[in-house]
Amino acid sequence: MKTVGEVSELSGVTVRALHHYDELGLLSPSERSDAGYRLYSRADLERLQEILGWRALGFELAEIRELLGEPNHDRIGALRAQLELVMAERARLGAVAAMLDDALNAHDAGTVIKEAAMFKGMHDAHQQEAQERWGHTEAYRESQRRTARYGEDEWREIHAQARTNEARIAELMRAGQPADGEAARAAAEELRLHIDRWFYPCSHEMHRNLGEMYIGDPRFRARYEAREPGLAQYVRDAIIANAEAAG
Repeated sequence: MKTVGEVSELSGVTVRALHHYDELGLLSPSERSDAGYRLYSRADLERLQEILGWRALGFELAEIRELLGEPNHDRIGALRAQLELVMAERARLGAVAAMLDDALNAHDAGTVIKEAAMFKGMHDAHQQEAQERWGHTEAYRESQRRTARYGEDEWREIHAQARTNEARIAELMRAGQPADGEAARAAAEELRLHIDRWFYPCSHEMHRNLGEMYIGDPRFRARYEAREPGLAQYVRDAIIANAEAAG
C-alpha cells in the first residue's frame, strides 16, 4: 500500500489533486490507516494511470468519471483506446510538423511555397482521419467529389471563411453571449452552412452529431480550445440550440 505522498511522488500528481479526485469519487483509496490516512493499492495506481491517460488526451474529470463508472468498464480496452488516440494525434502532429518545416525551409531558402501546398500537412492529417471515420458514408463520398474540383482560389476562400466563422463565435463567447442566444445560434448556422456549401449536405441533425464530436473527441476539442478555453463546449451548445430552434 502507498500513502498519498508516495503516490504523488510516483505519479507527479499533487497531493491536493489526489484529495480532489477522492472527493469527486474519481479515485478513492482502497484503505485508510488507523489514523485515517489514505492508502492506495496497486489497483488504485492502475486506475490513476488510466485517469492520467484520459486527462492527457483532454478529457474532463466528469467525463473520465463516467467512463470509469461504466458497469462493463474494461481497463485494457480503455488503454488500447487511449493508445489509438495518442498514435492518431502523433501522426497528425507529425504532418503538421512537416508542413511547418517546409515553410521554414522555404523562408530560409528565399523561395515561395504554392498556396495549394501551404496546408498540405494539415489537409493530409485530417483526410486520413476522415477516411477512417466516414469513408463508408455518402457524405464523405460527396465531400471527395466536391473538393477534387477545388483549386487554390477555392481553398483560399474556404480557409478564410472558416477562420472568420470561428473567430465570430469565439468573440461571442468572450463577450458573454449565451450559447443558446440568437447571436450564437446565427454563428452556429454559419458553421453549418459552410460545411453544406463546400463539402456535403449538412442537415441540422448531422450538425448536431458533429457538435457532439467536437467535445467528445480530444483532437477536435483541442482545436477549439487552442483558440479559446471552453470554446468547444460553447460551439457544441450553440449548434444544439440552433438545431432545436430550427425544429
